[in-house]
Amino acid sequence: MKVGRDIDLHKVQQVVKWIVYGLLIVNWGFYILEDWNRATHTLEPGAGFLKWTGEFATSIDESAWFVLLFMFELETYVLEDENFTGWTAKVIHAVRLVCFLMILHTVYAFANTVGEYEATVPVDNATSLCDLTGEDLSFVFNLEYTEITEETCRDLSDANAYYWVGVDPIVSTEKGLILERKLAWGDLVEVIVWLLIIAAIELVVRLQERGVTGGRLIATANRLKLACYLVLFALAAWWGSLSHWLYTWDTFVWIAGFAAIEMNISEWREEILEEETLEEVST
Repeated sequence: MKVGRDIDLHKVQQVVKWIVYGLLIVNWGFYILEDWNRATHTLEPGAGFLKWTGEFATSIDESAWFVLLFMFELETYVLEDENFTGWTAKVIHAVRLVCFLMILHTVYAFANTVGEYEATVPVDNATSLCDLTGEDLSFVFNLEYTEITEETCRDLSDANAYYWVGVDPIVSTEKGLILERKLAWGDLVEVIVWLLIIAAIELVVRLQERGVTGGRLIATANRLKLACYLVLFALAAWWGSLSHWLYTWDTFVWIAGFAAIEMNISEWREEILEEETLEEVST
């Protein structure tokens, strides 16, 4: 009966895992739309390649994470140990390296945004947003971008002082600028925390490939992952408090996605221990 229950539980786990992966793909579509909407406000004619990739950093980042997740799924669940050799292993590791480079681009883009937002430059000769109509500018507050026109200028803000947000054709109030800075830091912290989680998972996977299932390194990696997940939960709660429910939802779904990888690693570890036990019994 226990074997039957284990099989049923395994089937449920696999169904839940692929539902989570499907939700992540849906989220990716939302982020592409969000990046496109922001780019229509922030990208000027003739913007260079790095500027474009910077504005679509989140979409590029999500793409890299999808491929990375798939590579871990192959290594920790789909492929048997005896099949994960030679060119198969080299290709999977090479693809993971490319994904890491794409994610490092995201770190660069987010760090660049943090740097751009640090400057506090007032908009000259503007005591009302209506003074800025006809200049092809947009107003941002809490990541909501709106073109400044004669129809929108009076409803967006009643402040009497405005500031440039980075080097883009974007303005905001002092409160809005401070909030954009905090949100930019939140993006940067999140991607760095995820990189730490991936580094810890990579370490555990490489050790288990060598038959190592315990010890100080694995214990340290697991503690690091736990601390990082707690940071992500805190960020998710903060985004929720700012009504960025997509970011909150996305964080939870990605945590669930990597929980599936953790489940694969745990099952793999049990298989290694069972094989070691059988070898000891046979000898």
